Amino acid sequence: MAEFPPRAFVCGHPIAHSRSPIIHNYWLGELGIEGHYERRDIAPDVFEAFVQEFPRLYVGGNVTIPHKESAWRLVEARDEAAEIIGAVNTLWLDDGRVMGGNTDAYGFAANLDAAAPGWEKSAVATVLGAGGAALAIVHALQSRGVSDIRIVNRTFARAQALADRFRGGSSAHDWPALPELLSDTTLLINTTSLGMHGGPEAAIDLSPLPASATVTDIVYVPIQTPLLASAAARGLRTVDGLGMLLHQAVPGFERWFGVRPEVTPRLREIVMADLETEK
Repeated sequence: MAEFPPRAFVCGHPIAHSRSPIIHNYWLGELGIEGHYERRDIAPDVFEAFVQEFPRLYVGGNVTIPHKESAWRLVEARDEAAEIIGAVNTLWLDDGRVMGGNTDAYGFAANLDAAAPGWEKSAVATVLGAGGAALAIVHALQSRGVSDIRIVNRTFARAQALADRFRGGSSAHDWPALPELLSDTTLLINTTSLGMHGGPEAAIDLSPLPASATVTDIVYVPIQTPLLASAAARGLRTVDGLGMLLHQAVPGFERWFGVRPEVTPRLREIVMADLETEK
């Protein structure tokens, strides 16, 4: 079993970019908990061995790229979100068993709850992208009762596969259909790398969006992506992706350290200051 004071981790490959240690170690300090959270660079060929061995040293941890799908296969049991999404980003122990969960959908919804109350009343949500992040987003939308979810992707087959997986109001569309789809969209979500620091620029005409629409981007480097800047210029309500990162960390911390932390303006300021170093 893990030694105490309790230790937790985030593992990936590479992992140096992760802000999770900033978040969790801040909470440990604020709450007066003796513990530690650290980065572990774990290559894919040794990840299975790491999952088997971590209970000797840690109470749990986070899993990020490229290990989320492998973690899903390796854990002994999963929560409902992980089962549906097909990926695990949080590990914890239950009577010695390695458990897996996915907090991405929770983090997405909690971020919108905080920044755009009432978002779940959106009649129409349009999701850009059909990758792993979109899985969590569509699950969050369906869980909160959004009944018309349009998945738009440059490769239509991937959008169709995602729509087929969730059904119940989800539909797949080609990228050229976006202008027409936006005309009655009330919640626009970008799950792609468009606008990410060092990635392709977003070139999406938002003029068809209704004036009441909310636009959110899961990208948080930069905080204001080109998509969010375009939406703000139109006077639309915008929600950046940093809040999703902060809120998705809450359930894991509570499982490992026994106290539910809060996402505060001060925590956001600290993480944003660190993000400034990437500019």
